[in-house]
Amino acid sequence: MPTPVSTRHHPHDDAPDTAAAFRELAALPAGPRRDALRDRIVEAWLPMAERLAGRFRSRGESYEDLRQVAALGLVKAVDRYDPGRGHAFESYAVPTVTGEIKRHFRDHLWTLHVPRRVQDLRNRVRQAGQELSQTLPGRAPGVAEIAARTGLGEEDVREGQAALESFSALSLDAELQGGGDDYSLGDALGGPDPALDTVVDREAVRGSLAALPERERAILYMRFFDDMTQSGIAERLGISQMHVSRLISRCCHRVREQVLREPSD
Repeated sequence: MPTPVSTRHHPHDDAPDTAAAFRELAALPAGPRRDALRDRIVEAWLPMAERLAGRFRSRGESYEDLRQVAALGLVKAVDRYDPGRGHAFESYAVPTVTGEIKRHFRDHLWTLHVPRRVQDLRNRVRQAGQELSQTLPGRAPGVAEIAARTGLGEEDVREGQAALESFSALSLDAELQGGGDDYSLGDALGGPDPALDTVVDREAVRGSLAALPERERAILYMRFFDDMTQSGIAERLGISQMHVSRLISRCCHRVREQVLREPSD
C-alpha cells in the first residue's frame, strides 16, 4: 500500500504535508516503488516551485523556461533532503530552487562574464527600485534614495543600474540608427593605429640621432625626411654617391647599436 501524499496544508504556509512520505522515501531501496513515491512528492511540491519561478518573471527570461529550471531545482531538493535532520522540507527546498533559478540567470543569460559583485549590485538595486516605486508614484527613485534603501554607496548604485540591461551584447553587425545604409556598430569602432610603433621608434632614436655629427644628421634628414636619392645628396654635398651610401649605413648601424644597448625601463 503506497504512502499517500497529503495535500493538507500547514496552518501558516501552503506547503503540502509530505513528512510521512519523505520518511518512507528515505527507507525505501532503489526501485519502481521508490521512484513512484518520489514522483508524487515532486508533483505535490510543483506549485511551490512555480510560485518561486514567478518571482523572476520580469528579468528577461520566459516563464516557461523558469518553470523548468525551478522544477529541476525541486527534483534536486527532493533527492538531497534528509528528513532525519529534523528540518521541514520547505526550509531546504526554497533556497535550493531559488539558487537553481539564480544560477540559470548567471550562467545562461549574461552574454559576457560579469563579476559576481556586479550581479549582486544589480539585484539589490533592482529590488530596491521596485520597492521604492510603490511608495513614489509618478516617478522613478533616484540614486540617493536607492543608496539609502540598500545601504550602498551612490557609485555602487550607478554601477548596479548600468548592469540592469546588460544581459546581452549588441552584435557588431547591428545597424546604427541615423548612420545611413549598411553602417554598423563595427564601422564605428576604432582600430590599432600603425603610426604608434613609429612614434616609439622615433623616441627611441632621438637621443642617438642628436649625438651624430652635423653633416651625418643632415644626410639622414635629406634621405629619410626629404626623400632625396643618394645621388642627389652626393651632388648637394659635393661628395661621391658611394661615400653617401657608406655614411648612411654607418650612421644607421651606430644608432641601432646604441638603442639596443640602452636598458629598457
